[in-house]
Amino acid sequence: QVQLVESGGGLVQPGGSLRLSCAVSGSIFSISAMGWYRQAPGKERELVATITFDGTPMYADSVKGRFTMSTDNAKNTLYLQMNSLKPEDTAVYYCHARKFRLDYWGQGTQVIVSS
Repeated sequence: QVQLVESGGGLVQPGGSLRLSCAVSGSIFSISAMGWYRQAPGKERELVATITFDGTPMYADSVKGRFTMSTDNAKNTLYLQMNSLKPEDTAVYYCHARKFRLDYWGQGTQVIVSS
């Protein structure tokens, strides 16, 4: 079993920055992939960024060049640095992990980009 807890969301002006954190606990060994998804009001959940088994990050075209995913293995934490935020980035952001072909999700953290 894997537990994921997101934090770091909030209200930010367009062009601003936020860093989201995902604390990972439980049986973290054998996690094959991790990443971030988001769901805007009235829309389906969509992929933001993932990291593959070899550590290569992959980003959605909509965030490429603005968002950066990183890890702190000592703290068992996954980060998403979000720069140059746009109103269309407004969504609930979810941390995701895959282990043994099972999917685990955090509770989500709200990001609002607005003037």
